[in-house]
Amino acid sequence: MGEGKKARKAKEAAAALAAEQAATPDPTTGKLSRKNYEKELARLHVELVQLQQWTVHKGLKVCMVFEGRDGAGKGGTIKAITERVSPRVFRVIALPAPTEREKSQMYIQRYVPHLPAAGEIVIFDRSWYNRAGVERVMGFCSDEQADRFLDIVPDTEKAIVESGIILIKYWLEVSEEEQTRRLEARINDGRKIWKLSPMDLKSYSRWYDYSRARDTMFKATDTPWAPWFVIRSDDKKRARLNAISHLLKQIPYGSVPREKVVLPKRQKSEGYEEPNYPYKFVPELSWPSS
Repeated sequence: MGEGKKARKAKEAAAALAAEQAATPDPTTGKLSRKNYEKELARLHVELVQLQQWTVHKGLKVCMVFEGRDGAGKGGTIKAITERVSPRVFRVIALPAPTEREKSQMYIQRYVPHLPAAGEIVIFDRSWYNRAGVERVMGFCSDEQADRFLDIVPDTEKAIVESGIILIKYWLEVSEEEQTRRLEARINDGRKIWKLSPMDLKSYSRWYDYSRARDTMFKATDTPWAPWFVIRSDDKKRARLNAISHLLKQIPYGSVPREKVVLPKRQKSEGYEEPNYPYKFVPELSWPSS
């Protein structure tokens, strides 16, 4: 075979390979069907329940921090983590604006009582990092206060970790376009309007101020003992699955020994009869069937 023919064959093979790769969906970015999402989420929920049992069995102390811009999907990700586990073990902390008394305290003081005890997993939906983000950008604290916070928080987190708490920090990263789409959806959807606050509107206009605050925060607090993990969240379904998969790998856990559960026999009625009582039943409306 001549050199020209060989080159032509190689070029055709390369083109065929490129076409095949282009036609094959990327498993990390292609559209995820609702069916596949729910299947994977159900599998991960089983693992989260196992983690929950192991945490109680071994007396682990786990603290997760979720941060990110407005509309990044923190609430939905946290809901996906907690919807099949016990709220007594998985505690979600979303503190309101500080009271006047709390404003006079040491900044991190109001967060400390919520840190986990043995057998607990605490999830902060926004955390002490408010000072480095929204408070700095919106002028609720001075630059000096924010810088002082960033100076001391690495040592504070080191003390938290050395106390036996497993500390995991997540930042959800959303694009400008997707944030716009989500905030507009809050405006136009009656189910989501409660999610939209005047603060969201103010912070929306300050995208690059938040970017600078995030960069400064990462530089100061992305430490070996408490690193930041970034979750791309433009695709909500993938972000939730990625978050759960990742956190399960951060906490060593196993199966808790348990006896096989068998339902006992019901007692006999021994003459009991349903009373003729005028119960106030909820009306059973006509709903469309699937």
